[in-house]
Amino acid sequence: MSQPVPEQILDWLQHVAEQRRLRKVTPGLEHDVERLKLYQQQRFTRSYGDLLANPRYAAAARFFLEELYGPGDFTRRDAQFARVVPALARLFPSEVVATVAHLAELHAISERLDTEMARHLNGAPPQPARYAHAWQATRLPELRQQQIDLTMAVGQALDAYTRKPLLRQALRMMRGPAAAAGLGELQHFLETGFDTFKAMKGAQHFLSTVRQREENLASALFRCDPEALAGACPPGDDPLGQLP
Repeated sequence: MSQPVPEQILDWLQHVAEQRRLRKVTPGLEHDVERLKLYQQQRFTRSYGDLLANPRYAAAARFFLEELYGPGDFTRRDAQFARVVPALARLFPSEVVATVAHLAELHAISERLDTEMARHLNGAPPQPARYAHAWQATRLPELRQQQIDLTMAVGQALDAYTRKPLLRQALRMMRGPAAAAGLGELQHFLETGFDTFKAMKGAQHFLSTVRQREENLASALFRCDPEALAGACPPGDDPLGQLP
């Protein structure tokens, strides 16, 4: 029998908290993870320069960059709704709670992968060959795919919400109760995501582009020889070219 969704969310947030504790007690690891996150944000900017320059997709690309891929500190947001997760099911519609669960799981997986990669960087600043080596050294291709799938699930949910105007009205009405319950950060994420995807007027191309590029990059990085660099990748793959 599966856990109730609020309990699942608490479990994922606990995994995130454990990663943070591990970094604090491991010399240099917290700094290395922060440096890795910044590098990955730069990679996203490089990979999606065309979307960031496109008036239709720029806001959604920035939303992904800042809320899902960036080096931002989400400790405050996590702490807010960890305290009041039992109230989520009462305050928000069930489909929104399910999206929060996907977000929490994505957050936990991303934090674990960042910790593992930073360990394999072993204090060295990220650069393409080192990054590719650390990527392979995690030996977690299934978790990488799950990370992409969850990113898509969050994006697809936000896109679906835009076709439900009553849901947007319900979110707007939740501002007061959410703030009173200490869920202001989460409320901001949901409203910003809704409005960003609504302005895009259809997210299919945006989401399929992100999925394709992320899956291609992940697959190529797992196949390439980071030591050889030139001529080490299968024909048509140039993952290191996407890295800053």
